[in-house]
Amino acid sequence: MASARDLDWDRDGPAWPNAVHSRFVRAGRLCWHVQVAGDGPALLLLHGTGASTHSWAGLVAELAGDFTVVAPDLPGHGFTGVASQYGLSLPGMAHGVAELLDALEIAPVLGVGHSAGAAILARCVLDRRPALRGLVSLNGALLPFGGMAGRLFSPLAKLMAINPITPAFLSRRFSRPDIFDRLISGTGSRVDPASAAIYRRLASSPRHVAGTLGMMANWDLRRLARELPELPAALVLVAAAGDRIVPPEQAAELAATIPTARLETLSWGGHLAHEERPAEIADLIRRFAREIGVLPVPASGLEKELDTRTVN
Repeated sequence: MASARDLDWDRDGPAWPNAVHSRFVRAGRLCWHVQVAGDGPALLLLHGTGASTHSWAGLVAELAGDFTVVAPDLPGHGFTGVASQYGLSLPGMAHGVAELLDALEIAPVLGVGHSAGAAILARCVLDRRPALRGLVSLNGALLPFGGMAGRLFSPLAKLMAINPITPAFLSRRFSRPDIFDRLISGTGSRVDPASAAIYRRLASSPRHVAGTLGMMANWDLRRLARELPELPAALVLVAAAGDRIVPPEQAAELAATIPTARLETLSWGGHLAHEERPAEIADLIRRFAREIGVLPVPASGLEKELDTRTVN
């Protein structure tokens, strides 16, 4: 049942970051909110659990000069429609993203995923829908929770997700400044006031909270963890030292087991590092894109490389 506190494009959309690039696209059984900006090789951005396209606001501005940037709200998140339980699972979301790209008639060559978004992109790459040449994982949540958290997280989320009053109850609690501030500080990041206001708006929307709970309840990374060493694309694992959500050590563990991967450790930032310093993350993405041939190497860079080779 819809709530007056749910997100509404007519009311909330005009002030949404990068709203000028927004469109609504029917793909499969969902109506997706997606932003498409810029020109060049197609780059797919997937946000994490509980976030939305707004998380990419600074990065889209930085990258649209080099890429055609595609950034959707995931199923059940932001302004994208409510999905089935399967549609909120890892394979279901990967399938949904592939359907969206088919509807847009866009074939991205590079993907950037934050947290759970990195897991969705990895699943897409393993399924070859789309067949990305490279993947950047920003504080990626790519491995199952360990210990007691792993045994309790999904069952608890399932119990909460099937209770119809839970989203309304939680959205009211999350709208309280003290509780919301603890949620943001728990990421290890400091975001700007505009982004914090949108996170609070998302957390106050029962439909968005229901989508977040449904995603948590249906999340299972065990198969993905087994298959990651077979990833057929170049992978950069970016880990921020101050991340309080995904331990940076997880990226180091993965880099040692995935032949196509390398580790980039940030001495600054938390789980939302891409919001804290989007220009630096954009530079990292562009360097990677040049390494794998998605972007051309600037003439000055090529001359420097030739000079280095001559000296050696």
